[in-house]
Amino acid sequence: MRASDVKRAFRYRFYPSDAQAGELSRTFGCVRKVYNLALAARTQAWARQVRVNYNQTSAMLTGWKKTEELAYLNDVSSVPLQQALRHLQMAFTNFFAKRAKYPRFKSRKKSRRSAEYTASAFRFRDGELTLAKMAEPLDIVWSRPLPEGAAPSTVSVSQDAAGRWYVSLLCEDPSVQPLPATGAAIGIDAGLDHLLTLSTGEKVSNPRHERRDRARLAKAQRRFARKAAGDGANRAKARRKVARVYARIADRRRDHLHKLTTRLVRENQTIVIEDLAVGNMVKNAGLARAISDAAWSQLRSMLEYKAQWYNREVIAVDRWFPSSRLCSACGSLQRKMPLHVRTWTCDCGTTHDRDVNAAKDILAVGLTASVCGAGVRPQRKTPGGQSATKQKPLQREP
Repeated sequence: MRASDVKRAFRYRFYPSDAQAGELSRTFGCVRKVYNLALAARTQAWARQVRVNYNQTSAMLTGWKKTEELAYLNDVSSVPLQQALRHLQMAFTNFFAKRAKYPRFKSRKKSRRSAEYTASAFRFRDGELTLAKMAEPLDIVWSRPLPEGAAPSTVSVSQDAAGRWYVSLLCEDPSVQPLPATGAAIGIDAGLDHLLTLSTGEKVSNPRHERRDRARLAKAQRRFARKAAGDGANRAKARRKVARVYARIADRRRDHLHKLTTRLVRENQTIVIEDLAVGNMVKNAGLARAISDAAWSQLRSMLEYKAQWYNREVIAVDRWFPSSRLCSACGSLQRKMPLHVRTWTCDCGTTHDRDVNAAKDILAVGLTASVCGAGVRPQRKTPGGQSATKQKPLQREP
C-alpha cells in the first residue's frame, strides 16, 4: 500500500450550540428512521424471495419524503439519509458473504447516534467545518493537527452515551510511510494474568481498567437502578453518570492498546497471534468480565491495520493449536496441562514458563504457516484434513 493510499479518521471533540445540537439530534433521528424503514422493506422483500438493492431503497426514500407522515425527512440534509442506505447495503453485503449476521433495527435508546456527511454536505475552509443546514461552523477542539493540505472526503458526527459530541474527518495522511524492513519476528500469547506474553520472554501487565473503576461504576449503577422509569430527567442524569464511567474505562483501555500495538508494529516485521474466538469465550460467566476488559479483539484489529499501514505482517495461528502443551525445545506434546500449572518441566529436561513457551510455539508455527502460504485467518478445512498451522505440531507429536 502506498502512503498516499492511507486514509485515516481524525477524531475530535466539539461543543455544538443549542441550534446545532437540535439540528444534529433531528438528523440522527431521521437517519435511524430511514435505516429502519429500508431494513423493513428489504426484509419483507426477502420473505417473498425478492432482493432489493441500494438504488431501489433510494427510490423508496424519495417516495417517503413525499408522504405527509414522513415529510419531516425533508427538514434535514439528504446526504446522511443516503449514507444510511449505503451502510445498510454494506450490512447486507457482509451478511450474504457470511461475514456478519442479518442486519438489526436501530434502537432509539441503545443504538449509536451518528450521521455521515460526504463532501457535498459540508464545507471545510481555513480550519473551520460547517455542515449542511447550519449557518455557523462547529466549535471543534483541535487536539492534534490534520495533515498539511488535508481535504476530508467524509465527515462523521456522533454523540456517545455520556453526552459527548465527536466529529471524525476522513482524509489521506501522507505522513504514514512504510517502516524500514527488519528481520525481527515475535509470537504473542494473550492472557488475563498478563495481557500479553511475548516469545522474547517479556510479559505485558494487564491494566484491568474496568477493575480500577468497578466501585465507582457500581455506585453509579445503584443510583441509576433506584430511579423510577417515569422519572425522566433524574433517570437520564443518572444514566449519563453510568455512561461517563464506562467512557472513562474505554478511553483508558483504547489509549493503552494504541501505545502497545504501535510499539509492537514498529519493532517487529512479523507478528504472530492466536486466532481466538472471543465471542465464544465471553459466554463463560466466570471470565466474561475479565475477557471483555482485556479487549483482545480490539488489540488484534489495531495490530492488523497498523501492520498494513507500515508494511508489516500479522499471522494468526489456529485457535486449536496446543501451544501450551508443546515443548518449544524438543517438540514433544504433553497429554494434559491444567490451567493452574504455570511452569512445567519436559522429559527433555527443559523447564518452561507456560505462557512464554506458548508464545515461542505460536511464533514457530506461525512462521511455518507463512512459508506454507496460509493467510492471516487460518484455513479450517484443507484437502489433507488439517489447517496449515496444525501440520507442524502434529508431525512433531511423539
